[in-house]
Amino acid sequence: MANVIKLHKGLDIHLQGKAEETLIRLKSNGKYALVPDDFEGVTPKVVVKEGDTVKAGDALFINKQYPEVKFASPVSGKVCEVVRGERRKVLCIRVDADGQQSYVDFGKKDVAQLNGEQVIEALLEAGIFGYINQLPYAVSTNPSVMPKAIFVSALRDKPLAASFDYEVKGQEQDFQTGLTALSKIAKTYLGLGIGSALEGVKDVEVNVFDGKCPAGNVGVQVNHVDPVNKGEVVWTIGDPTVVLFIGRLFNTGRVDLRRRVALCGSEVKSPAYVDMLVGEELSTLLSNSYDDSHPVRIINGNVLTGRPTTKDGYLGAHTSEITVIPEGSDADEMLGWIMPRFSQFSVNRSYFSWLFGKKSYALDARIKGGERHIIMSGEYDKVLPMDIYGEYLIKAIITGDIDRQEALGIYEVAPEDFALAEFVDSSKLELQRIVREGLNILRKENA
Repeated sequence: MANVIKLHKGLDIHLQGKAEETLIRLKSNGKYALVPDDFEGVTPKVVVKEGDTVKAGDALFINKQYPEVKFASPVSGKVCEVVRGERRKVLCIRVDADGQQSYVDFGKKDVAQLNGEQVIEALLEAGIFGYINQLPYAVSTNPSVMPKAIFVSALRDKPLAASFDYEVKGQEQDFQTGLTALSKIAKTYLGLGIGSALEGVKDVEVNVFDGKCPAGNVGVQVNHVDPVNKGEVVWTIGDPTVVLFIGRLFNTGRVDLRRRVALCGSEVKSPAYVDMLVGEELSTLLSNSYDDSHPVRIINGNVLTGRPTTKDGYLGAHTSEITVIPEGSDADEMLGWIMPRFSQFSVNRSYFSWLFGKKSYALDARIKGGERHIIMSGEYDKVLPMDIYGEYLIKAIITGDIDRQEALGIYEVAPEDFALAEFVDSSKLELQRIVREGLNILRKENA
């Protein structure tokens, strides 16, 4: 019987353009790229050269800090370019896919017969261990430090989020295999939403979270089930598709980085789902899918935590949505903020739209205001269902007070936990960036 945990804080933002549960078929243009920035905290060292031939599962780069952590190519083909930016930073490794795919054979394995060390070795060898993150610091994890627990969240509740229950249909065995493999390493907790079809899984402790966004954040779930104290480590998987990657590896002996992605947003003509590989170029998916006669914002991910991209971008390693919304740069509102704004969303009832009850909005990417001094108004606490003082923690990070940060629970948070607080913030601060910089500084101090 699953434990039900009721959350009383949060905010659901209802947007137009949610993907219908229909699958569209696309033919890839054969261009792929693995982007190191998709793996937080990883300093990449490229282990291939331009012109090399690779199979799906061969390493393209490794983590310089932990060289045993490899990152596998999603396809077989020819390495056509190692793209670098300022100070020779590795931006991506591009691969042109073969017409007929070939795979590195890692061998099928019965996870029931493996121990935790053997599971970790298999994930490291196949180049998918780096998809597992950790708290503290919310970075790709260190394989040499064993966790006190592993947390998996299969609840996606951000605006326009893709349904994992739809993605996992027909792949339940792979998902169970992945969970069983993780349970060999440490006690594993699975977080689900109300009515999920996955409550019957085995080998893990299931917790059902009943509440508004961000109940699906793995950090929120850790905070309510088994909080992280200084000196402790938990491994986290906030992207449940990673469990499918793990399950497929043991069931087939191959690295299969296929995932089901929602093409969504108010600008998309026909929001639907598509199966893509990690690193696949987005141009095929986005061609003729939206009206480009006015400026739009293409987001690699969801509207709260995703990154801006273009048609020439690549599907992120943890991306389950490609979202297209109006940019808003061409908006021309008569009398501006003084109008009643019946079609605009407001948390604090600044607009008259709240009179219409629950409705979906076509919001654009404008911030609607400039950055100003932080206002201690309790805004963050209303949307942050964690046992921390969000505003005080942000002030401690800004001032660089490490002792205060530790006392206020920085080891328990990830930048995405402050995404909703950033949305409602009257001060217009980039809270996710502030939290990430604070975590990076703390990580260096404690190294």
